[in-house]
Amino acid sequence: QVQLVESGGGLVQPGGSLRLSCATSGFRFVSHTMRWYRQAPGKERERVAAIANGGAIIYADSVLGRFTIARDNVQNTVSLQMNSLEPEDTAVYYCNTNIDGRVYWGQGTQVTVSS
Repeated sequence: QVQLVESGGGLVQPGGSLRLSCATSGFRFVSHTMRWYRQAPGKERERVAAIANGGAIIYADSVLGRFTIARDNVQNTVSLQMNSLEPEDTAVYYCNTNIDGRVYWGQGTQVTVSS
């Protein structure tokens, strides 16, 4: 079965960095677009970044220049390097993919940016 498992969240001070990772299994990773979403308390879930199977990348305007998404098609993982973190980045971060019209989510990892 398809599994997405996020890791790497935690508490960081403003201006700090974190690297999230999503380990995947149960599908042909190299063939699918992978995405990172986040959901802050009281807000809707929003897409942060996406990387296509061919390598094309898009970012939300709010993270452009600060976050970097990457994929490893050997390890079947997708990462999100987050730099210059701001309190507004506090959220639960989720890994996502769509396989044959069905959307899969990981369990999420909490990122808290606070002094």
